[in-house]
Formats: sequence, structure tokens, C-alpha cells
Amino acid sequence: MKIPARLQPLVEDGLIDDVIRQLMSGKEATVFIVRCGAEIRCAKVYKEANKRSFRQAVDYTENRKTKNSRRARAMEKRTRYGRKAQEEAWQSAEVDALYRLAAAGVRVPVPYNFHEGVLLMELVTDAHGDPAPRLDDVEFSAEQARSYHQALMTEVVRMLCAGVVHADLSEFNVLVGSTGPVIIDLPQAVDAAGNNHAKSMLERDVLNLTNFFGRYAPELLATAYGKEIWSLYESGTLTPDAKLTGRFEQTLKPVDLVSVVREIDDARAEEAARLLRMAENR
Repeated sequence: MKIPARLQPLVEDGLIDDVIRQLMSGKEATVFIVRCGAEIRCAKVYKEANKRSFRQAVDYTENRKTKNSRRARAMEKRTRYGRKAQEEAWQSAEVDALYRLAAAGVRVPVPYNFHEGVLLMELVTDAHGDPAPRLDDVEFSAEQARSYHQALMTEVVRMLCAGVVHADLSEFNVLVGSTGPVIIDLPQAVDAAGNNHAKSMLERDVLNLTNFFGRYAPELLATAYGKEIWSLYESGTLTPDAKLTGRFEQTLKPVDLVSVVREIDDARAEEAARLLRMAENR
């Protein structure tokens, strides 16, 4: 096929030898199957911000830092340079997450290169060597649904142990590879310890997967893996090989009414003293 303009720099620099075909076009990027020497890989071309339906909401970019103070100021002021820098940071977030998760043993596509806004990575294939389908494109038996759900809970745990929450995980960004599920699409991934929304995002990720597999194995709908996983993480006891039960019982500590009343009385006394001082100084 004709070389797309965004891939031309990679061809010129010898990173890509040929573009075979477009694989898919999603809300944030278009993916092509490319040939790199003897290897067949994927090239993910990120869409420009105004053409992308997934917005860089502040919930996702919270606590993403840049070491360059000039870039940070420009990003905060939303200047033209700042918007360009923010877009680059959004794209490189997926690259950073892929390398981090691959090193932690999470089943994600192997990243190879990031050049001119294009991510070169492994082409995930099915048992026949064809591009792997998404979960949403596959029908499951109840047994298969339970098995895949369990496998993905393990991947969510491994991700969290590596400090990452996917934050947009569902049946649309998990591939059914030849050896099991592979998690894709991570530009919105958040830092578990540095983002105040990480807990709710992780619970939503887990709920999305549970609701999907619950179509085939309804008993999964009664589980609470998201709350269980986060509780273990918060207590510092979560490990990559944690044995999950899917059960979670929230313990509510009894309210100490005496202490609450005492705090209120102290606050009132402090305010009365402040008003008295103000009156005396007039």
C-alpha cells in the first residue's frame, strides 16, 4: 500500500521497510501492520488531539511531571508550544507504561521503538498467526470466561504491583493472543501512588471486565475483585502472585462521638477567641 505520510520518516530512517496494511483505527490512533526486516510488527500512529475522541482529562494527567521547567510552564499556560509538549507527553506515557509493564512480566505488546509520534511494537497474533481479535469479537463458554477473567485479574494485580493502573480497561482493549489475553492501549495509564483517582479507575477497570465475562459466567457479577485488590495494595500486602478470592468486606470503624464533639467545641472556642481578639483590637 502507499506509505502514509506519518510513517514516511520511519521508512526514510530505516525503521520500517514496508507498510502491509491498516489494521484498525480507534479513538486515539491508527494502527498499521508493517515489515521491519524479517519481522512483522505494528506501527501505532497517534491521532492529533483535535481528531481524537479520548480527551486528556485532568483525572488522567494528574501528577504527570516534566523535568523541564520551561515545558512545564508552557503546558500549564496552554501555549502552542505547551500544547505540543502536552501531546508528546500523552503519547510517551504509553511507551513508558509498556516498557515498565513488560519488565514487570505483564502481558502487553513488546515495545520496540518510538519515533516521530509513532510507536513500533509487537504484532499480537492468534493461534493461526493472524492478528489477534479483541475480547469483544470473541464468544466464550462459561469455563473460558472464568479462566480469562482470572487471568486478567492476575494481570491487573501485576500492573498495580508495578505502580500502574490502566484506567480505560475493557473488552475493547484486550487482545485474545495465541497464549492468552494481552492488554493494549495505555496512553491514559495513571500512576497508582500519585493519582487521587487511581482507586476508582482500578475498580472501574475490574468492573468493566467482570461485567463482560459475567455475560457468559453470571456468578462473576457477584464478585468484588476491584475492592479486594485495592485493599491489599493500600495495606502494602499486594504481591504479583496474590491469591484472590473475589470477596471483600468493608470494615467500618465505630464513630468516636466524644472525640467529634470535643473537636467541634475546640473549634468553636478558638473561633470565639479570635473574634474577641478582633473586637479588642478595634
